[in-house]
Amino acid sequence: MTDDQVPKNPADKKKTEGANVSRRDFLKISGISAAAVPVLGTKVVHAAGRPVRVYGPGKVAIELSVNGKPHSLQVEPRVTLLDALRDQLEITGAKRVCDRAECGACTVIMEGKAVYACSVLAIEAQGKPITTVESLMEGENLHPIQQAFVDNDASQCGFCTPGFVVALKAFLDKHPNASPAEMRQGLSGNLCRCGTYHGLQLAAAQLAQKGA
Repeated sequence: MTDDQVPKNPADKKKTEGANVSRRDFLKISGISAAAVPVLGTKVVHAAGRPVRVYGPGKVAIELSVNGKPHSLQVEPRVTLLDALRDQLEITGAKRVCDRAECGACTVIMEGKAVYACSVLAIEAQGKPITTVESLMEGENLHPIQQAFVDNDASQCGFCTPGFVVALKAFLDKHPNASPAEMRQGLSGNLCRCGTYHGLQLAAAQLAQKGA
């Protein structure tokens, strides 16, 4: 900085000196800020004029209602419903395949609607009834949809089958008199990498005949 660039006002000089933060000082400041993050708790901020509760970044207590039973667990806000079901509650019917809401292997029913559990945060699922494939059997008796899949060999490796069954259950709950073509449309969000679509079509036709 040349002499003619030196601020004449002492206050201006102080601002100039404060703006010249060295790389080492910047890293020190960043390190302190990063170290402070884990100790932050739940807080309330205001967005668009309304209070919004902010959780984390550490684990927080949540309540999930899964297959008619309440569950209390501790999760980080970033944990998905799929991870909470599989890793903490050991409810493993919903499968992780694409993990990007494309294949439907992780389908569960939430508030009566088929959703991809990999794309829903566990913390957002609170207060919403969740149904997984584990709840469809009655004792040792298969659900009619499950039985139709068995009768028509509608699975090969079976990894995607729970997602198909749950998605079809959600669809038929809303459209009990659906035709086979409508059922196939209802399953368009689920993929089978083994290509067992012929068996799926036969299962849909069987369900349509029985009015499942």
